Amino acid sequence: MSLLIKILKWTLGLLLLTLFILSFWFWFTPVGVTNYINKVSYQMILNSPQSLTSLGLIDNTFLDFHSGKLDDYTQEGEEQEQALIIRAREGLDRYGPEGLEGQELITWNIAAWYLDNMISGFEFEHSGYRINQISGVTVNLPSFLTDRHQIVSTTSAERYLSRLQDFGRVLEEVTVRFQDDAGAGVVPPIFIIDKALLGMNQFIAGGASENPLVSTLPAKLESIGMNSADVSSFVSEAESIVSREIIPRYQIIIEIFENLRSISNNEAGIWRIPRGEEIYLNNLRSITTTDYSPGDIHQTGLSEVSRINAEMTAILDAQGVEGSSFAERMNNIMSDERFIYSNDAQGKEEMIAQLYDIYESIMSQADEYFITLPPQELEIRPVPEFAQASAPGGYYNSPALDGSRPGIFYINQNNTADNPSWTLPTLLVHEGAPGHHFQIASSQLIEGVPLLRRLSPFGAYVEGWALYSEYLAQHDMGIYADDPLGDLGRLQAEMFRAVRLVVDTGMHAFRWSREEAIEYMIENTGMTEAEVTREIERYIVWPGQATAYKTGQLAIIDLREEAEARLGDEFDIREFHELILMNGAMPLNLLSQSVNNWIDAQL
Repeated sequence: MSLLIKILKWTLGLLLLTLFILSFWFWFTPVGVTNYINKVSYQMILNSPQSLTSLGLIDNTFLDFHSGKLDDYTQEGEEQEQALIIRAREGLDRYGPEGLEGQELITWNIAAWYLDNMISGFEFEHSGYRINQISGVTVNLPSFLTDRHQIVSTTSAERYLSRLQDFGRVLEEVTVRFQDDAGAGVVPPIFIIDKALLGMNQFIAGGASENPLVSTLPAKLESIGMNSADVSSFVSEAESIVSREIIPRYQIIIEIFENLRSISNNEAGIWRIPRGEEIYLNNLRSITTTDYSPGDIHQTGLSEVSRINAEMTAILDAQGVEGSSFAERMNNIMSDERFIYSNDAQGKEEMIAQLYDIYESIMSQADEYFITLPPQELEIRPVPEFAQASAPGGYYNSPALDGSRPGIFYINQNNTADNPSWTLPTLLVHEGAPGHHFQIASSQLIEGVPLLRRLSPFGAYVEGWALYSEYLAQHDMGIYADDPLGDLGRLQAEMFRAVRLVVDTGMHAFRWSREEAIEYMIENTGMTEAEVTREIERYIVWPGQATAYKTGQLAIIDLREEAEARLGDEFDIREFHELILMNGAMPLNLLSQSVNNWIDAQL
């Protein structure tokens, strides 16, 4: 026993010494702009157990103080975070921009924009629908617990149970905040209420034993070598927590949503809530990282829809696809059974196998277009069943910073007919390689810059790169050279993003109805009504987010064309992509400055 006590004392002493060294470094290291931004970032991250886990920094190490906890969702917690950000922005002015150059000046400009942007949103206390069908804790936290929390030992399994217990506390806190929002006039439209109710009811329908927070646990426990008796004990405790702490609180939220139907309506745009027009303008500035007005974005969308329609029509003509309208012709090719996987386990496995084949084909030629290739693996998984009904067609989750978790491309297999085989190459290019996986994974490799520049918090850049990757796959990599239907899929995806500019501004700035937006999107994409409805309802609860894709893509294409024009034969596509990716994400105006500085240096 005395030896055990000595070991425990030695371990505790080592932990305290480590924390002392970290604290000393944190407060007393020489401070330049990079160190300052890192210190601010670490302060923010240390206040968020979920961020620490998502980044994969210190989970399951002797420094792990957080992985049995979830974030603070109270108003007081939010106000403390806002105060920290305001102090951070005031402090930034002590470190620039005067006297800075090169990467330090880029860092200062990015940090200043980022902090200013967050502060601009603080004036809107009730700015959106805190719980909805695709986001908020009722959707995000189950996925976080099943996918992000890593069970690698008995200790991490115990911490999982602790987080399950904490989930009940989070649901209580968010319920209070949601009721405050409703009292201030921020009530979702009836059709959003109904979709949120559908998802919450499905989540708790099978009771605790069939809930994914419990049903996914046995395989994880068995994978770490836990014996059957201990597995049974852990699963029983998880089931008890879900039954006692989580399901009843979902039922409370469900009852609140049901009661809200009587005071809501079916108006779609964010203008329907107090200060909605101001909120939308702020969202557009924040999301596109530009000063484009809703009218500018709307007109760009209409112009792009017209151009892309002409290119798609040419392919439909060449392939002999019949129909009385563009939408009908697209519906006909979308529903052609030759290209649809069976909606069963075998068909879904074949779909994922095709996606892996496309990924391998792209990677076989990637070094011709990129200098730095991400070492992190890309996994392709189906969207969890409980989230399929309201999730998009596909999405990407970034790898852990320490390499413990790969990048993951989730494909929605709720109905395989939504993704005919000829649409899959572009979906893989966008969500996987060389789209989100290349950009986000590569950003984690950048050295000598603060953590902020490795986390890609700028949607127009991130989504713009993914959509630019579709252009790169066709324009340079020849992915569709012998695949006209695959190219039709690329154009359909680009049309999808162009239409977003029109319908997002249409609903939130020009007061289109949900039905008008759905009709316009169906007419110009040929997507299924179910798929379009999911998308339109996503734009309704995330005002402005859908405008990032095309805005960012057009900016990157414009910068590339400018570089090609000015550099002529000296233009190197690999160097251009290295510049874009290995400086990390940034606002589009700063990206323009960075590219033009690079061009000047080349000349």
